[in-house]
Amino acid sequence: MKIIFFGSDDFADAHFERLLDEGYQIVACVTQPDKPKDRGMKITMSPIKARALMHNIPVLQPETLKSNSIVEDLRVFNADVFVVIAYGRFLTPEILALPKIGSLNVHGSLLPKYRGAAPINWAILNGEIETGITIIRLNAQMDAGDIISQVKLLISEDETSVELRQGMIAAGCELLSYTLKNFNADTKGVPQDDKNISFAPKLTKQLGLIDWNRPAKNIHDQIRGLQPWPLAHTFIKNKQLSIFSSSIVDVRFGDVLPGVVVQINNEGAVIATGDGTLLIREVQPAGSRRMDMSAFVRGARLVVGDRFVDMEDDKTNILKI
Repeated sequence: MKIIFFGSDDFADAHFERLLDEGYQIVACVTQPDKPKDRGMKITMSPIKARALMHNIPVLQPETLKSNSIVEDLRVFNADVFVVIAYGRFLTPEILALPKIGSLNVHGSLLPKYRGAAPINWAILNGEIETGITIIRLNAQMDAGDIISQVKLLISEDETSVELRQGMIAAGCELLSYTLKNFNADTKGVPQDDKNISFAPKLTKQLGLIDWNRPAKNIHDQIRGLQPWPLAHTFIKNKQLSIFSSSIVDVRFGDVLPGVVVQINNEGAVIATGDGTLLIREVQPAGSRRMDMSAFVRGARLVVGDRFVDMEDDKTNILKI
């Protein structure tokens, strides 16, 4: 079976590595063009390209998939299957018509739920208790192909999107291996149920701003679901504070505004919300390192009654309890 692998990030790279380890014949890779990265804006290749070059596999990095030239470049390899994982671009009908058997896509959700760019994050943001990996036969619509195989994964109440992603990589590699061993031109998929479609659009920085008027559960899911970017964040004493770890706790408090610190203990600080209280365990002040909340409390001289807000106009110590 001759495979052309389409992918760009480390999620895709783990699956690429698994196929190589199992001896599949990868005749070419298609990945995004090299891009500037990080503060130094150094031109960096994708992990897919780096691994392909290590194994002397031809690499294609088209700026667009809508040209006749890329169709002809792919045709030369006479591939049986295209495997597409986190590539970042839609395959055109002309490209989808090339492989002899078909094209498979590994997607990080229980399709038809969470079609789109950020399914892992949105599952947590929306408080789901389960998600999964779905492998579909690609068609010209976004994540809409027939389901070839699927596996469910539970989401624990404190699991972050970073942690869930690692579990999904492992599950995806297993499912892809199983699926390819049984995939042929006669393999029939199951059409997706259009009544259950939901979407997982790209994340934006604006999603990270915490509204303390929301329930503790929603804020906890926001903190878990927006890692490693854009990160849930708030403001205290005119400084931005990103939050990495939290827990829902039952702490009794009086009539205070959402965002007010109602308790400080060895684990961190307990904050009032629109419904319930949230223990903040780990944070990162702007321009500083990631730290335990207890360390931040000491350094910032945070006290009960201080208030977290959603903009840089914090008037601290205006309310004591």
